[in-house]
Amino acid sequence: MEKSKVYFTENISSEALEEIYEKLNINLKPKVAVKLSTGEPGGHNFLQPAMIKGLVQKVNGTIVECNTAYGGKRCNSKDHWKVMKEHGFMAIAPCDIMDENGELALPVIGGKHLKENYVGKNLKNYNSILMLSHFKGHAMGGFGGALKNMSIGVASSRGKLNIHGAGKQGWSSNQNAFLESMAEACKAVMDYMGKENIVYINVANRLSVDCDCDNNPDEPRMADIGIFASTDPVAIDQACVDAVYNSPDPGKSYLIKRMESRNGIHTVEEAAALGLGNREYEIIKL
Repeated sequence: MEKSKVYFTENISSEALEEIYEKLNINLKPKVAVKLSTGEPGGHNFLQPAMIKGLVQKVNGTIVECNTAYGGKRCNSKDHWKVMKEHGFMAIAPCDIMDENGELALPVIGGKHLKENYVGKNLKNYNSILMLSHFKGHAMGGFGGALKNMSIGVASSRGKLNIHGAGKQGWSSNQNAFLESMAEACKAVMDYMGKENIVYINVANRLSVDCDCDNNPDEPRMADIGIFASTDPVAIDQACVDAVYNSPDPGKSYLIKRMESRNGIHTVEEAAALGLGNREYEIIKL
């Protein structure tokens, strides 16, 4: 199998985001959904509107999210809209809480755990997706990048519990089953949208061990790495994980411990096994 291309720049800026997207040489079909995390109030590591504004507007995108499956300020649409406004996203682009008016059941073909993946109903209104992810640690998944954003992120509230419960509503005690279910949910989204209609950008900055869904995240212990872009979600997440391991920053040990304690790489392994992408990649530096 030919290695996947992953573009990389150490420059973390709005200009660099636009430049790395251009390098992909992909024209996303109009009605572009820009999937990102709007961030739990109290947290401050989420991708900032000022940085992403140029790229979101360049693709004429709509910022999309779904409600969470835990308590907090984003578990219902009324409060979630307030967060999106307070965090500045509504000032830069149209926004959409995709499961505000229901969900869509996508079939999961070839999965071990999921038969269906429940996503926000409004996904049907878009023809392409820019998966714009903040790469960082995660208390349950080990780390969050493109695959987590496409699985948990696109899932409705019920869909999130379906993934966490490995096909049942709730929180699975089987960690690998949960990680495998995330990969299966990704497959459902990719099958529905078409692989060619999704591109992935991971911004590896503010590298906390905690995710943007945490209202009191641990401060980052290591320096920012840069921006990665690819048409392959497996390759881009693998590249980000490898970049953490290869960083000269001794503070990386905290993030590595988080990733390994949750067996986070297993999501990447399972996504590759499902044919979603290639763990072998070539880094192309800007």
